[in-house]
Amino acid sequence: MTQRSILCLLLAGSLAALATGCNAPGKPRLGAEEQVRPEQQLEFATLYKQNCAACHGANGQLAAAISLNNPTYLAIAGEANITHAISAGIPGTLMPAFGKAAGGMLTDQQVGVIAHGIVSEWGKPLPAGSPAPPPYAATLTGDATKGEQAFNTFCASCHGAGGMGKGHTGPIVDPAYLALVNDQFLRSNILAGKPESGMPDWSQHTVSGAKQIMTDAEVTDIVAWIASHRIATPGQPYQQHQ
Repeated sequence: MTQRSILCLLLAGSLAALATGCNAPGKPRLGAEEQVRPEQQLEFATLYKQNCAACHGANGQLAAAISLNNPTYLAIAGEANITHAISAGIPGTLMPAFGKAAGGMLTDQQVGVIAHGIVSEWGKPLPAGSPAPPPYAATLTGDATKGEQAFNTFCASCHGAGGMGKGHTGPIVDPAYLALVNDQFLRSNILAGKPESGMPDWSQHTVSGAKQIMTDAEVTDIVAWIASHRIATPGQPYQQHQ
């Protein structure tokens, strides 16, 4: 075999290797199988699973944090408030900020995808003829004394006298619990209820056998009374008086 023939065979082998090299095991694949960069992920299901499901539940409920799979809550809160909560976090709770502007890892577009997806997936308008709900955020000043009276009227049958718990319901005035939630969390649960656990919303309470709707003032007062049980150092040993 001549030197020229040997060179031609080597060249042909090199070209064949180049033609198949990109498809060899371990080589990066492009096209449909290319991985999406984290900041380019815009699928609601994926973003929710990665960022929300651990606290709010895979299906938006039955988890430690407030249920998002609650049409009443979504109708009262609205997409704008949910977007803000995701982006900036909620002070006084374990809800962190996910928006990049507040130190998180999500872009504004991704935050919008999650908020819109939550409302689209689990939200629906309040039933026709429903009373207008109190505002999502308090606009009145709460009165703790009146709040205790309202609590006994609307809430004590399930939460126990003085909020100390009853049956499977734990004490809602426990300082350790109150250290983990803020006033808006308490207000949201009173307004929207917790359908997964049988807690009625603001419009579905039964008092002395009759349906009774909570007013904005009563909701605000109850939150003020519950919040009055917070202490400065929850979980810490109490100082003994000398």
